[in-house]
Amino acid sequence: MINIALADDESLFLDTLSFMLQRIPDFNVVFTATNGQDLVDQLSTQSPLPDVVVTDLKMPELNGVEATKKIKELFPELSVVALSSYNTDVFISNMLGVGAASYLVKNTTPAQVELTIREVAAKGFYYDKNVLRILQDNSQDGNYKRSTLDHNLLSPRELDVLQLICEQFTTTEIAEQLCVSKRTVDGHRNNLLIKTKMRNVAGLVAYAIQNAIITVEI
Repeated sequence: MINIALADDESLFLDTLSFMLQRIPDFNVVFTATNGQDLVDQLSTQSPLPDVVVTDLKMPELNGVEATKKIKELFPELSVVALSSYNTDVFISNMLGVGAASYLVKNTTPAQVELTIREVAAKGFYYDKNVLRILQDNSQDGNYKRSTLDHNLLSPRELDVLQLICEQFTTTEIAEQLCVSKRTVDGHRNNLLIKTKMRNVAGLVAYAIQNAIITVEI
């Protein structure tokens, strides 16, 4: 079962989305919120936390960007998916910058929403071609402040694992490709998080692409 929290200030859209997701057999909407502050407040009382949060950007009291910042500070492992009517590079880049695990526009298909939630629940992130393009554009932007991490600190095997993570393979798939155990893959991923000082896989992938450590085909 994938447990989901939803936040949107448009009641009709929120109710429709909740109804749609509840009809999927292994999806469970644990609560809905009408603004970012309500979302953060309800998360603070949830035990266990939902697997995925889906939030709008433009909301009263606390918008989606600020709410995502707070969520990532309080619950760094919680995956946040942005679902917004705004489809510009600036909005997408801002949400990725505060830790969003994926970004969807509201005119997307129900099948794409379901796929994104499943991928995020399974891997901690899901970046489509447009998001990957924006991340790679950031890596080429002269105004983007790159990390000072010495790439030589990453071992060849860690780079192999990082490449496959960025290509959106699951832990099981990475283990099979590299002929190692899933525990070994988990160990390399944890080392990558420590060395890059990232708090979750979504941040690790964005970091790797934006700092040109890894290149992915779009």
